[in-house]
Amino acid sequence: MARRAVGGTGVKGARRPEVRLPALERWEGGGLEPDGDYDGLEFREADFAGQDGGGARFMDCALTGCALDEARLSRVRVLDSVLVGVRGVGTDLAEATLRDVELTDARLGGTRLHGAVLERVLVRGGKIDFLNLRSARLKDVVFEGCVLVEPDFGGALLERVEFVDCALKGADLSGAVLKDVDLRGAAPLEIARGADRLSGAVIGTGQLLDLAPVLAGELGIRVED
Repeated sequence: MARRAVGGTGVKGARRPEVRLPALERWEGGGLEPDGDYDGLEFREADFAGQDGGGARFMDCALTGCALDEARLSRVRVLDSVLVGVRGVGTDLAEATLRDVELTDARLGGTRLHGAVLERVLVRGGKIDFLNLRSARLKDVVFEGCVLVEPDFGGALLERVEFVDCALKGADLSGAVLKDVDLRGAAPLEIARGADRLSGAVIGTGQLLDLAPVLAGELGIRVED
């Protein structure tokens, strides 16, 4: 898909994933395996709580209504896949690779995605609390119609990332690098730390007014009447 400018601002829009799944085979396995290879499978209402699938590869898969509480999935590769209604607390996805992935109506808390690579990923609907994306690389990622509570983007690289009708509460941008990031669709837009890293992002006039106290604090400006 060709890149597009967003709203005439010169900001390049994110390229969304275009996932077209083949006919899937129902997964009947008992549990995940480290470094497992899962291709063309449908995982429905599976309980992966506490399981170890580190280093596994999911290709052309659909995960629907699966439980991921405390699942150990570090360094997994999720490619050309959809995840619908997954839920879990403390899921470990450190250094994972997500490419051409749609994540819909997730209910997640404390998900660890530090050091991960996300490319052409759509996060639509749902709520994610305390998402750890420290030192991650996000390219062509869209957050749409979802609620993000205290996401941590510390030290991350965000390129062509869009927030569309999305609540962004208490975000940490400390040390992050932003390029072609469109925050105009974030309401509310709350930056807890790292407001000085907003160079490379576009925001609306109303958002600028809301962020004025935070920006003044970051710049050491004292405001008195």
